[in-house]
Amino acid sequence: MASPTPSHYERLGVGLDASLPELRAAFRVLSKRYHPDTTSLPSAEAEEAFRVLRQAYSVLSDPPSRAAYDLRLRQSAAPPLVIPSPARPPLVVPAPRPASVRRSLSGGEWFALLLLALAMAFSLLLGIGVAWARGAELVRQPSWWPEVTAAAPATVAEPAAPTA
Repeated sequence: MASPTPSHYERLGVGLDASLPELRAAFRVLSKRYHPDTTSLPSAEAEEAFRVLRQAYSVLSDPPSRAAYDLRLRQSAAPPLVIPSPARPPLVVPAPRPASVRRSLSGGEWFALLLLALAMAFSLLLGIGVAWARGAELVRQPSWWPEVTAAAPATVAEPAAPTA
């Protein structure tokens, strides 16, 4: 007699009342175990196990799909669901952080900011150096600026020289 197909809950190793963070934590743990790039299983077997795991998570993580799946489970004549054995340690799901808490920047993020600041300073110095080398004025007010037009000396037309 063939063994019954395990439910999505059994595949993820969670109970029927598992919350979304518990599902996500179980999926992360199992995906590290069965992902074809991180497992020692044969490639075809790892791909199939990971595909089944992704399918179970996608159904259970979507509330409408999960409700429809739960209804099918209750209506089917499948054997009762096996709850994960207590011998396996329970998954520890970290408490969600409040949205208003800001985390400190990591070392890599500080390094990226430092590189960005150095690139901006270098670009500014390069621009000023090129302008200076060309002999361009470094500070020049536009002609439409009010102080420039008001302070500009009035040009007086010189009388034309008499023609003989």
